[in-house]
Amino acid sequence: MRMLARREHGERELTEKLVAKGFEGDIATAVVDQLKTDSLVSDRRFVEVMIDNRIRRGYGPLRIRHELRERGIEPDLIDEWIDVNDPMWLDHLRRVCSKKFGTDAPADYRSWARQARFLQNRGFSTEQIHKVVQMTS
Repeated sequence: MRMLARREHGERELTEKLVAKGFEGDIATAVVDQLKTDSLVSDRRFVEVMIDNRIRRGYGPLRIRHELRERGIEPDLIDEWIDVNDPMWLDHLRRVCSKKFGTDAPADYRSWARQARFLQNRGFSTEQIHKVVQMTS
């Protein structure tokens, strides 16, 4: 219960944590199933909270998708919540870019490449970066 009090957890993540603490796999699975039945654990709620948190931290859709997959969230559920082609991501990319680099366009290719690398590491696609980050001249 202490783990759940701190933050939301996915079902697989919580099961793995319980096993790491020394519980047998069957017992950990049964406990997580009971918590799921009692609506104390929900992958859907976990995805919603995690996406919101990652967006506030300036991450893009590709990185968020990857983190969710690493935590054992089903691809179908991820697809319900993240549409890489949603125009909202371009607006988010503009905010992240202006916060980090200001509103001036990069003056040369080297500056543009530095910005593009930063944004790719944040989880934005090359296509999204090309649409938003334009060089002067």
